[in-house]
Amino acid sequence: MTQTAPTQSEQDALNARLEQANRQLLQSEKLAAIGQLAAGVAHEINNPVGYVYSNLQSLESYLNDLFRLTEAVDSAASLEDLRLIKQNIDYDYLREDLKDLLAESREGIERVKTIISAMKDFSHIEEEEFKLADLHRGIETTLNVVNNELKYKAEVVQDLGDLPEVECIISQINQVIMNLLVNAAHAIEEFGKITVRTRHIGDTVVIDVEDNGKGISEEHLNRIFEPFFTTKPVGKGTGLGLSLSFNIIEKHNGDIKAVSTPGQGTCFSITLPVTQPDQNSDD
Repeated sequence: MTQTAPTQSEQDALNARLEQANRQLLQSEKLAAIGQLAAGVAHEINNPVGYVYSNLQSLESYLNDLFRLTEAVDSAASLEDLRLIKQNIDYDYLREDLKDLLAESREGIERVKTIISAMKDFSHIEEEEFKLADLHRGIETTLNVVNNELKYKAEVVQDLGDLPEVECIISQINQVIMNLLVNAAHAIEEFGKITVRTRHIGDTVVIDVEDNGKGISEEHLNRIFEPFFTTKPVGKGTGLGLSLSFNIIEKHNGDIKAVSTPGQGTCFSITLPVTQPDQNSDD
């Protein structure tokens, strides 16, 4: 029994369904990755919030001492009484510690703001629209999101070149970089180094994520971009991260490849065009 070839409309409908399924899978993996990082992000926020809360308690005590001093101005029998109160509250120490307390609290709040802003930037859903974007800001955003995953495993070195803005879907590029950073951390067994490197070459930009972890064997290196392929233990990975990363970079008319030496580390290189080719061209 012969099978008739699908009509153009049927083919278009099938392609549309496949594209929709791919988008849903992409978003599902992205949300799963964010879910896995949520505990780490909560820890990152909890640290500065904790010491800001502690500082507020110290501030309350300091203010009570200062109010005692200022209220004594009207009731003290002599200037000597005021001096005694000032010495009693250790005014000089209090004044200096207040400066440190406020500076530390400001730094803590800025850290919380940075993390929240990074999460908003990272998880923002930007449908299928390509826009000019600052890749370095995207890298910084992603590093802030995954900081808790990395800081106990590796020193992160940024070797950033001078890049133009790149036409891309930045939230998807952020996801690729996150996948590579988390994979790099998982590849390091004790404490190592992860290098994020960027450079501008002609009409393209290149992003490298390199680690000095355990590396990937040649037999596995040929399969790392296959869907559901993973060398991680059961429960530690879906096997979709690198496959979806490959699809994202392919969609951006770019290239992603890996070079690895077992026992020495792995370097993933992403090459992206600065400007997307005209989708409506006749080429």
